[in-house]
Amino acid sequence: MKAGVAKEALASCKLYISESRNQKALDAIAAAAAVHSRQAPLLNTFPDQHYNRVGYTLAGALPPYPEQKSPLKAAVLDMVAAALSHIDLQQHVGSHPRLGVIDHICFHPLRSASLPVVASLACNVASHISSQFAVPTFVYGAAHQDNRPLAAIRRALGYFSPNTEGQWAGYAISQQLGLVADFGPNIASQKSGVVVVGACPWIANYNIPILSNNLKLGRRIAKNVSSRGGGLPACQAMALLHGMNRMEIACNLTDLKQTTAEMVQEEVRRLAESEGLSTLCGYFTDLSEAQITDMAYKKLFEDEAY
Repeated sequence: MKAGVAKEALASCKLYISESRNQKALDAIAAAAAVHSRQAPLLNTFPDQHYNRVGYTLAGALPPYPEQKSPLKAAVLDMVAAALSHIDLQQHVGSHPRLGVIDHICFHPLRSASLPVVASLACNVASHISSQFAVPTFVYGAAHQDNRPLAAIRRALGYFSPNTEGQWAGYAISQQLGLVADFGPNIASQKSGVVVVGACPWIANYNIPILSNNLKLGRRIAKNVSSRGGGLPACQAMALLHGMNRMEIACNLTDLKQTTAEMVQEEVRRLAESEGLSTLCGYFTDLSEAQITDMAYKKLFEDEAY
């Protein structure tokens, strides 16, 4: 066991970067992650060519004392640095909304780790990103004093409004931000955009393909399946184009005990059928919380013995 590390206090970080087609950038990000593979391993990578976006999932042990260095923080910051060095948001086009090159970073407690401790790590990362890269940085969830939801930041900054035919092309938000950043400047670079960092319990991402590109109908389905629109509890959804004559209902499931993927699949199927549309079987964009926890534990502790 590594000195000063508690086996039961683990954290996961999901890092979403707005790029999946620039191989030079992807190689640089992978190389940055590889440097930290022993103490903050990269456990899953999910690229999507249509969305032009990659989701990375890392994990690491939390140090028992706040003043000790966090390997997970170091890995995240190095990946952020690589992405910001190699990606220009002005050249980016994709059907998934984004606020910046580093669109979203979320920390989740695993095993016995507490949410407040993980939230403190998230705030620390947000502060370092803003100071190191001069990027406006916002915090949400447990990392924010009022537990502000992620969607509130996104709505205030125009995240949900595509600027061309269901696509987000180039820099899509105002340089003079309509929301005061929690860290860093309040004017965004067109090259980098802004960063949003949060901490919350595990969220599962589940996407359901629909055989149509009619976003008007897709948005109606997404609204009706979302808890915000009176649909399923613990479900947030949006409709996004996903290839030729296809879209997806992309769902965040914030509590799988309340609403399972099977429940969402059936409700989206029902709603789509009422609009004369057909669905395909959905899929998770990441491993489960249990899988990530088990993989992290093995790589961080069990592999030491060999």
